[in-house]
Amino acid sequence: MNHIGTKEIVTDRLLLRKIRSEDDRDMFEQWASDPQVTRYLTWSAHQSIEDTHRIIEMWLKDIHELNVYRWVIELKSISKVIGTIDLVNVDSRNQCGTFGYCLSANYWNQGIASEALKAMLAYLFSEGDFHRIEASHLIENGASGRVMIKCGMKQEGVRRKKFLGHDGKFHDLVIYGILKDEFLIN
Repeated sequence: MNHIGTKEIVTDRLLLRKIRSEDDRDMFEQWASDPQVTRYLTWSAHQSIEDTHRIIEMWLKDIHELNVYRWVIELKSISKVIGTIDLVNVDSRNQCGTFGYCLSANYWNQGIASEALKAMLAYLFSEGDFHRIEASHLIENGASGRVMIKCGMKQEGVRRKKFLGHDGKFHDLVIYGILKDEFLIN
């Protein structure tokens, strides 16, 4: 598989770009410290900007690798970073990966996650060698599923009690996928 890495992507409202050290303040204030945002994620809300800075420094170590696909979502109208979108679990042999995104609650229900996801899928499918992109969400987070469906993904099933949440309980994960030829005809 020919990896293409994290390149800048511009949409009508957004700039998807590599993260920078100086993004720590926006990341902490906009979403990383908000328990409402992190309740469905694998990580808990950051307690201090130092937590956020440590994560960013870790991400910066491999951001220039061609098999790393990690963007911040910058809202062009205010020049602020309001979220992230990335592709993880990249499987070169099978030409697929799993994406995840995180967005400030101040910008939910405005089509921003869908705009970022469509742009990322277009990049991975048209410029990259990806055949399939997958995603999942906790069954309680239906809004995330609506973003995936809006971007042409199909629900493929439910993994029962797959995810141990911050509440100490296991939750069902809803699984989605999209193939390159399905995206290109949308």
